[in-house]
Amino acid sequence: MIENKGVAIEISNLMLDFGAKLDASVILVQQKCSPEEFERYKKIIAPIMAEMLLEVMNPLYAKHPDLKPKELA
Repeated sequence: MIENKGVAIEISNLMLDFGAKLDASVILVQQKCSPEEFERYKKIIAPIMAEMLLEVMNPLYAKHPDLKPKELA
């Protein structure tokens, strides 16, 4: 995974931002769309978020544990 601490910080911040935006998109769909659309959308977004966590964030935080946000502990 990313060795450079500065780059790791930037990647961590980006992944957290992307996650927050994906969460916001799910809330938007829940509030403004039909229950069927919400369920379908949620199923599409879940694997994206899981992939980010498992393939990018977890390895990054394994290499740089001090960057791991308390919310993910």
